[in-house]
Formats: sequence, structure tokens, C-alpha cells
Amino acid sequence: MSEFLQTVQVAEAKRALDRLRDNMRTSIKGKDDVIDQVLVCLVAGGHLLIEDLPGVGKTTLAYALARSMDCAFSRIQFTSDLLPGDVTGVAIYDETAKEFVFKPGPVFANVVLADEINRTTPKTQSALLEVMDRARVTVDGVAHAVGAPFMVFATQNPVDYEGTFALPESQMDRFLMRLRMGYPAPADELEILRIARASYDAIALNPVVTREEVLRIQSLAAQVFVEDSVLDYILRIVTATRTEAEFKAGVSVRGGLALRAAAQARALVLGRDFVLPEDVMELVVPILAHRLALARQTSDSLEERRAVGAALRSILAAVAAPV
Repeated sequence: MSEFLQTVQVAEAKRALDRLRDNMRTSIKGKDDVIDQVLVCLVAGGHLLIEDLPGVGKTTLAYALARSMDCAFSRIQFTSDLLPGDVTGVAIYDETAKEFVFKPGPVFANVVLADEINRTTPKTQSALLEVMDRARVTVDGVAHAVGAPFMVFATQNPVDYEGTFALPESQMDRFLMRLRMGYPAPADELEILRIARASYDAIALNPVVTREEVLRIQSLAAQVFVEDSVLDYILRIVTATRTEAEFKAGVSVRGGLALRAAAQARALVLGRDFVLPEDVMELVVPILAHRLALARQTSDSLEERRAVGAALRSILAAVAAPV
């Protein structure tokens, strides 16, 4: 093991994450790869965006994660008439105290499910920018810290659906990772049909990790060793996006830092205290794709998503990984 982490620390973190994974698998059938990516995002201390068709289990996945941790959970249903204060909270004048008193909004929780985030207006979407970036909300010049750990788990329908607003680039950049659920395999869907659960909040899950354990694991992830050749590999991938003709603009410095943090988290999830090139390879598309836009116009969002992913995979094939 490296000088940064002890063997026992890595082993304890992996046991806790294995418990979390196994607990979520009891409610999320046939999506082990998605669950693993969710754990990477959690360990990295990032925010997650799940984009897919309605009814494939996005909300259930978020609820299973929240219920598996001993953390405060809140759900915000985003609609076209939702206001920023409905998310962050507002200052209300207290007649008794003769002063304004801050009333926290639903964003004050450890895990916040922003359900169908792209069904609200850009103005309300922007209410999440500060809290996702700084873990705090500023109202009337006063900053209010949210809980720790803090994770926004947002779901969105394809932007081509009626009544949706595309997330601005600044909002997309606040998400560490973007994933898709996809349809379950036939055998897994048959099992879901047997359960016949009416709604996601009927899920009966007990917490298997504590808030303190999550915070400790997140602090360990930042200590996972990244060799200089792997850092150079990340830099070469990021630089290649800036010269790729397919993209309107390349990945920012924030994107490169996000890729490094996610690779460290993946290594810890897999029980390692050092990053391998394979960690970077597996995360390039989910970490970088939503930060990129095509230089050309496309007919729909799914086509653009596929084209961006294909271009990133071409970059991966062209950029030599360290041995």
C-alpha cells in the first residue's frame, strides 16, 4: 500500500461500500454497473445526473441510495411553476422577534433528489448552482451551510420531451457524472413484475452505513495515490477534446479535476489505494460527455449524446495509456 493510506483503512472502506451496494441491489434489479457508478460518484463527493426515459427506475435508484445511508433525504419535484425560494428557502419576517428569520428549503438535506430537474425554468435551475458548488445557500447576503455529506441526485427526461428546459452549460458542469439507466434485462424485468410495488417510497430498506462512515470514505478517496504518468494520461485526454473538430469547445480544467477525483473514488470502491489507467478509461464518457457539445447541429439530444460518446471513445483509442 502507498504511504497515504493504510491497508486496514482501504479494507474497511471497501466493506462499507460492499454493504451499501448489496443493500441497493435488493431494490434495483439487474443494474449492478449503474450502482457501481453511483457509488463512485458518492465517494468522490460529486453530484449525479441520471438522464433517461420516464419509468425506468431513476427515482427508485436515488431513493434506494438515500435509504441505505443514515442520512437526511429530501425530494423536490421540479415543475414549471417552481420558484428558487421553493428550493433554497426564504427569509420570513417574524413579528415576535421583529426580524427576518431564514426558513430552510428542501435542499437542506444530505441527499437531495431533484426529480425531473429539466421540467423547471432556467431561473429555478440556477438556484442549485451555489449549493452544488459550495454546499451552502446565500439568502439576503447571509450564507447557510447545508449538511455533510451533501449530494444532489438529479433525474431528467430527454430534452426533446414536451415541457422540458435544457440545462445550461454552467449547471451541467456542476454534475460530476451523467448516467443512463436503460431498460432491464427480461429476467430482471420479470422479477420486477413479480414484486409489483406500487411506488418507490414503498421500498423497505434499512441503513447499512452511517453518515460518519460516508464522510470518512470520502476523505480517504482524496488520498488515493495517482502516479504522474496517470495524471499525464488524464491531461492528454482532456487536451485532445480541445482540438477535436467534433466539439464546440473542449473540457475545462474543472472537467480534468473531476476525472481525477472520480478515478480515485473508483480505485477505492474496488479496494485499491492507487489509480490505474483502467479507472480513467472507464470514467471518461460518464465524467466528460455531458460537459461537451457538438460543433454541428443534430436533430435530437439522443443523437448528440451518441456522437459525443463516439468521439470520446475515438480519443481514448488514439491516446496511448501508460504501461
